[in-house]
Amino acid sequence: MRQMDWTESGRFLMHGTRTAKIATIGRDGRPHVVPVWFILDQGGLVFTTSSRTVKARNMTRDPRVAVTVDDETPPFGFVSITGQADLSERPEDFLTWTTKIATRYVGQARGAEFGRRHTEIDDLVVRVRIESFTGRADLIG
Repeated sequence: MRQMDWTESGRFLMHGTRTAKIATIGRDGRPHVVPVWFILDQGGLVFTTSSRTVKARNMTRDPRVAVTVDDETPPFGFVSITGQADLSERPEDFLTWTTKIATRYVGQARGAEFGRRHTEIDDLVVRVRIESFTGRADLIG
């Protein structure tokens, strides 16, 4: 096992179509974890969601989040992040964000289509300000 610095962790996070698992804190203090499509931008993790979701309601009430992204194939690896979520409701560049994120997961040919689709589903851009991270690679190396 070896530790990854932020540069390597960023490459790991953006490799392929790995999803982030976002943990938020429920009203009763219990954790709530869901997968999301994301990108990195200026050192922050960015995703979109609907204000009607449990995670959005949780982040509105308590912006603390934990995130993990893992590689499920040997030699295995992961990046774990803690931070604060900043939510923006339908910013001017909302379609730009939904399209950037969708393009990562569905490819250039369908990115615009899925970006538009997500503007109908989602209404928030969430930027996680990263406070700390741990990256580990070659867990069975």
